[in-house]
Amino acid sequence: MSDEAHAFVPGHITGFFTVDRGDDPIETGSRGGGLALSDGVSVTVSRSVETEITLNGDDIEMEAVERVLDALRTTATVTAETPLPLGSGFGVSGGLALGTALAANAVFGHGLSYNELVTIAHGAEVQAGSGLGDVVAQARGGVPLRLEPGGPQFNYLDAIPARSRVEYVTLGELSTADVVGGDTETLTAAGERALSTVVKEPKLSTFMQAARQFSREADLLTPEVKTVIDDVAEAGGDAAMAMLGETVVALGTGLSDAGYDATVCAIYPPGATIEDEG
Repeated sequence: MSDEAHAFVPGHITGFFTVDRGDDPIETGSRGGGLALSDGVSVTVSRSVETEITLNGDDIEMEAVERVLDALRTTATVTAETPLPLGSGFGVSGGLALGTALAANAVFGHGLSYNELVTIAHGAEVQAGSGLGDVVAQARGGVPLRLEPGGPQFNYLDAIPARSRVEYVTLGELSTADVVGGDTETLTAAGERALSTVVKEPKLSTFMQAARQFSREADLLTPEVKTVIDDVAEAGGDAAMAMLGETVVALGTGLSDAGYDATVCAIYPPGATIEDEG
């Protein structure tokens, strides 16, 4: 045990997904595919009488983090830093939840395994309504394909064995709860088709094509995002919409070549990890 511990969780952009409800939060989740990013969430957990959460220096309330600490029967100060925007499809809430679970386990000596901590964070995200598949993907890293939904006891993951420079531009926010809380039959059917396409040909180019098709078929593609994707295509690049956010992600120099002032990162093969224990 120590006074504080630090964890790093990669960001995660979802290209396509389903909504799969189970009888229990850890059975609930999504199938789909995404990119784990080198831009992520750095989380520090330290001992405290009362729980306090800050993100980039600002006090915030985040239900998923509070649920993680409640599950661990712990109060703590959670300090997070990230270059990623909140609510724009980068898995920031999932990163905070998973980073909190990993770091709190180290600080308070709970002695839980990696999968147990991922399960706690996944269940917290599901119950908070802020995500269905980010946590398990962020734990895996790389280009994870979620073939079965839920936490580690229930899901089945594979991956596309590839790395790439990644660029992104954020235009605004979309509410995860609003999208996954409504009628998701059409969305899930589109996600199943996209996943099937990528499983048959697990390449980054196929992933991007499937992601573009999913955003259209699920009726999530906004005019602003479509314009950017079309601009990248005209410049010879490969881009798609990040779920769920008004965000465009491109491989290589796709956005830069199209004239956009993009943020640059890369696919991040390792999953979430403890950085040190203070």
